[in-house]
Amino acid sequence: MKITLCSIFVDDQQKALDFYTGILGFIKSQEIPVGEFRWLTVKSPEGGETELSLEPNANPAARTYQEALFEQGIPFTAFEVDDIASEFQRLKHLGVTFTMEPTEAGPVTIAVFSDTCGNLIQVYQPQPTA
Repeated sequence: MKITLCSIFVDDQQKALDFYTGILGFIKSQEIPVGEFRWLTVKSPEGGETELSLEPNANPAARTYQEALFEQGIPFTAFEVDDIASEFQRLKHLGVTFTMEPTEAGPVTIAVFSDTCGNLIQVYQPQPTA
């Protein structure tokens, strides 16, 4: 068994696709019409099998969950980066709004930003091991 697909709820699939590809740098993987929505996935340009599905939050339960996490300041998901300081600067330069600047948290340094689609996203860089 392996993980090849994770989902994130978004309030607008096109806005999410634009942000996740144009700002974060992911690559669109799949786009299949499904009724009024799309099966829409992105993946890392660095390779790997795992895709992120940009799921519409049309279900009231999904919307409530998404809004509750955002209001509590809890990231919906997290992405690993090699150099959090440079990634923070790159994203800030592109206008991304951070709710937490790079902060050491045990074995990782983390930062949190808004994806403009209703979610907080954490980026993290593992600390070098001795």
